[in-house]
Amino acid sequence: MNLLNLSWKNLINKPLTMLLSLVLFALGVGLIALLFLLNQQLQDKFEKNLAGVDLVVGAKGSPLQLILSSMYHIDAPTGNISIREATPFLRPGHPLIKTAVPLSLGDSHKGYRIVGTTPDILALYGAEPGEGRVWNAPLETTVGAAVAEDLGLKVGDSFQSSHGFVQDDNLIHDDAGAFRVVGILQPTGSVIDQLILTSNQSVWAVHEHGGEEHEAEAGQEGEGHQHQEEDDGHEHEEGSGQAHEATYSLERPLLDYPDKDITSILIIFKGRNYQALNMQRGINENTDMQAATPAIEINRLYALLGAGTKALRWLAIIIVVVSGLSIFISLYSSLRDRRYELALMRVMGASPARLFVLIILEGLLLAALGYALGIALSHAGMEILAGQMKESYRYTFSGAVFLKEEIYLLAGALAIGFLAAILPAIQAGRTDISTTLAEG
Repeated sequence: MNLLNLSWKNLINKPLTMLLSLVLFALGVGLIALLFLLNQQLQDKFEKNLAGVDLVVGAKGSPLQLILSSMYHIDAPTGNISIREATPFLRPGHPLIKTAVPLSLGDSHKGYRIVGTTPDILALYGAEPGEGRVWNAPLETTVGAAVAEDLGLKVGDSFQSSHGFVQDDNLIHDDAGAFRVVGILQPTGSVIDQLILTSNQSVWAVHEHGGEEHEAEAGQEGEGHQHQEEDDGHEHEEGSGQAHEATYSLERPLLDYPDKDITSILIIFKGRNYQALNMQRGINENTDMQAATPAIEINRLYALLGAGTKALRWLAIIIVVVSGLSIFISLYSSLRDRRYELALMRVMGASPARLFVLIILEGLLLAALGYALGIALSHAGMEILAGQMKESYRYTFSGAVFLKEEIYLLAGALAIGFLAAILPAIQAGRTDISTTLAEG
């Protein structure tokens, strides 16, 4: 019987002790690996969805909320701003602004957000239609790849939008015009995959069906927010949504509607000069709007999350160290029961080095098995989290992603197994044959 088989037989001779060591080691390794997976995928999502945007302008409120709602679409908007006050940033030929993309938020379809905007948004994410075309008339939509796949939408389909970001049949705009799918975007791996894109005018038309404005603005969208309309004594006529569709033309620029509202503007500068860098402060100090820099706010979010992940990482390290101590105690205590067996092995020709290697292999086997179990747990846990995140935020995560850090983690796990076994291995190699056999 070779040493590896013999080491395995020795381990399974005490299954409960082995199981305890394995579970402790797997929990520590699994938690560290899960943090690696979660941090890496979150960071990839955040960085990819920055899309080169230098500044986001919107209503007063939390700057982080403005960034999360306008760029990552995982929070409620801070409110609306009028086109009249946003005119300086939307007017063509601005000396500092290369691209300004207006967004109108507040509606959704089966949990996926409807974004009123201009086709300029496609260039931010390198998106282009895979089927059909880009919207060019009111109530036409071009949907992201994830939306089309999840909802089974095809070019030519139509649907009614819902007020707010929650799925509630009571909030459906059933007396407004239906949106028509005219295009499906190719997958990009960015947030645009999970959006339903249309024109700002389409969002206005839906919110004015029947000649009334919704009481709640997009910035006040919250979970459970109820869509209320005032009854002015007039009944909605059939097709009133289509009537309003004709009141807006995409051939007219948004500046022709100064009294209308949008939610925010994504801005890319022509260059990062002194005036551009001071635009944010100027907006925040001299207007009723606020401006936020995406990179700064996301770094602040990382800092907030960093404290929690650091605490979890230290907890995982402590668990791994404790599991290493458990392996040491298990191997050390087993030597007392196996001293006679080891002495017999010496009599039968086993060298001290062979006994040393035997115990080292036991430590490495425990560490390797604990690592394998921990990695399996971490990827299974990531799959569970991915399902919950997709349901809540429509972001796609995966437990089928493997990182190079997991190789480093394997090396660390084996090192801990080796260190835990080295003292018992030295003691096994120094077994006194005559004394042990005499004691029986």
